[in-house]
Amino acid sequence: MLNSVSLDNILFLDIETVSAYPEFEALPEKFKPLWEKKANRINYKNEDLTPDQLYDQAGIYAEFGKIICVSCGFVSGNTIRLKSYYGDDEKILLQEFAELLQRHYNRNDSLLCAHNGKEFDFPYLARRMLVQNIGLPDILDLAGKKPWEIKHLDTMELWKFGDYKHYTSLELLAALFDIPTPKDDIDGSQVGKVYWKERDLERIAVYCQKDVLTTIQLFRRYQGLPLIRDEFVEFL
Repeated sequence: MLNSVSLDNILFLDIETVSAYPEFEALPEKFKPLWEKKANRINYKNEDLTPDQLYDQAGIYAEFGKIICVSCGFVSGNTIRLKSYYGDDEKILLQEFAELLQRHYNRNDSLLCAHNGKEFDFPYLARRMLVQNIGLPDILDLAGKKPWEIKHLDTMELWKFGDYKHYTSLELLAALFDIPTPKDDIDGSQVGKVYWKERDLERIAVYCQKDVLTTIQLFRRYQGLPLIRDEFVEFL
């Protein structure tokens, strides 16, 4: 499986997102009725929840959220290098990440890979870059491209084997393939609280990097390769 793909050509990534504002009442007035409409559509199973109570879910929507961390993983032989772009200013971190893509991942053999990346990370990055008036790097710009021209890999999609109903978390696949869990501190549902209440961006970046490391190790297991040992993981 995937034996013809060189890990050296892949940028592995993960993003962490939060609501654009700490609470519903802090939303600009023009966005409050728009979130209320959105909340009504996602509230079909929990009719008693108000838009205010649902606002902790705003971070998963690019129209109401923002990116606070992009972590990247680079593989060179049997070495993994991890780097994170993170901060309160989304535009700055996205500009820096876009420059990385333009400089080093604009070749024909360049690929991006994330777990559930096709449904979440890649489109979220592209949407927020547009909002921040950042030109889309070619590898994220899908306009006019044929399916085989899109340079995106997704470890969750690869595990589906065409089963469109099947969702499998990175944590579950890590357990299945005997990879150390990335969820040994916080999980995605806690990122908003850690950001808005604890203001601990470094903790979020570490968590994000663990997901990237796990995604790389999972991809190696898909290829029938051994895990890369911790002493060969470098933090840039």
